[in-house]
Amino acid sequence: MTPDEWQAHVTREAAKEIGKWLEARGRLDRPIASLRLTDLDAMASVAISRFIVLASHKIREAPGTHQDLENLLMG
Repeated sequence: MTPDEWQAHVTREAAKEIGKWLEARGRLDRPIASLRLTDLDAMASVAISRFIVLASHKIREAPGTHQDLENLLMG
């Protein structure tokens, strides 16, 4: 998977997780402007969590070949 393909995959996965979060709270029909800051924080947290999981899997599948992700996740 190319870096661009991986980025698109991660973006789709994050969007799915945000959709699941909204759906679980019955808020899919509300405009984004009606969401509270805590809602937006929660959606961002879900998306970041999904990115970390996907990046961790990618690193585990090919250790040492994704230094940029390793540096990002390890600090």
